[in-house]
Amino acid sequence: MRLEGKVAVVTGGANGIGKEICLSFANQGAKVISADMQELSYTHKNVKGSLLNVTDSEACKKFFDEIVAEYGQIDILVNNAGITRDSMTRKMTDEQWNLVIDVNLKGVFNLVRHIGPQMENIGGGSIINISSVVGEYGNIGQANYAATKAGLLGLTKTWAKEFARKGVPVRCNAIAPGYVMTDILKTIPEELLQKFAALTMLKRLGQPEEIANVALFLASNESSYITGHTLSVNGGMRL
Repeated sequence: MRLEGKVAVVTGGANGIGKEICLSFANQGAKVISADMQELSYTHKNVKGSLLNVTDSEACKKFFDEIVAEYGQIDILVNNAGITRDSMTRKMTDEQWNLVIDVNLKGVFNLVRHIGPQMENIGGGSIINISSVVGEYGNIGQANYAATKAGLLGLTKTWAKEFARKGVPVRCNAIAPGYVMTDILKTIPEELLQKFAALTMLKRLGQPEEIANVALFLASNESSYITGHTLSVNGGMRL
């Protein structure tokens, strides 16, 4: 039970990668709160669903206060909530740009601004930002998404410095997944999926459980000397 006694908040935990992270943490003894715009698509005795719009700063403060009041503290935060609104830059609307920035970047800030200092006060914690291979290398038609996921990498290093500056072991790391078989990818034609798989050294797409395994490692004491790091989980896509 690698997370016994820990309290974890996972945004975007209702489905996909977030769901697998919630279940992985819960199976290892953590009390997990999934913060999402949707109801949970599963049940687990250690996972509680909480409806939250991460772009709403006041709602995030209220959510934080309620979780601390109920559980006493937050030991782990996984910033997984994210959206795409793809378009070529010359055609991208203000709405497409602003919505992705608000959810993927501002939404992360809205929670860390409260949870990071709280981790300092309780003597430690682990913040995990879910970035993307697109944040590392860019992608045509995803200027808004790439900007947010690259921004998370800068925030990861900044928060690793800020929240540990007083000698408190608050760690902040990022995971940059490649193509992972979530529901979004299941809508893509099989021939395109095969092309994506061919771009990797392992010649296959990732599974949500494989990202969850990495998150579990970064949340646990097994990664106690790792901070400010981006762990690329993409099957060797860019080697």
